[in-house]
Amino acid sequence: MTNSLTPEQLAQEGKAAYAREEYLQAAQAFEAAQAGYTARGSVLPAAEMANNRSVALLQEGDAEGARAAAGKTAETFAQAGDTHRQAMALGNQAAALAALGRKEEAESLYWESARLFQQIGETELRASVMQSISRLQLRAGRPLEAVASMQAGLDQVEKPSLSQRILRKLLQVPFKLLKRS
Repeated sequence: MTNSLTPEQLAQEGKAAYAREEYLQAAQAFEAAQAGYTARGSVLPAAEMANNRSVALLQEGDAEGARAAAGKTAETFAQAGDTHRQAMALGNQAAALAALGRKEEAESLYWESARLFQQIGETELRASVMQSISRLQLRAGRPLEAVASMQAGLDQVEKPSLSQRILRKLLQVPFKLLKRS
């Protein structure tokens, strides 16, 4: 990467490196793109690059770096009225917190992300966030909440995949058993 590249080119380099699973290189490219956008005064693209960097760092195993990279991007997107990217940023922050073992904080941010995705009708992304919530609840020894969260996420998916349909059926079993008791 050279300094003569535009932020857009750096962002493309980051995406290509990420696709090759070269997460550290991707994070560096996203950081350079973020700096370029910031220098231009392009706040939202800079925040997007910070989020991309957060995801790459988390994949690299640097949860603290991921948390720091995501920073206040959710607030930036909220101020701009970009609910979709705000919800994504909250999910990224939650994933970093979960990796750091800060599970209660992570679950709280995941719930806010899920709420925002529901608000804008993003059922697939909400289902993904609900799965993350369910995993946290399961690890915390709250299996019934975990099942309910997973089911709540899947119930709103309009065109579930085969695996989602199977999971829906499996999740109905505990509730049917509880009704018989």
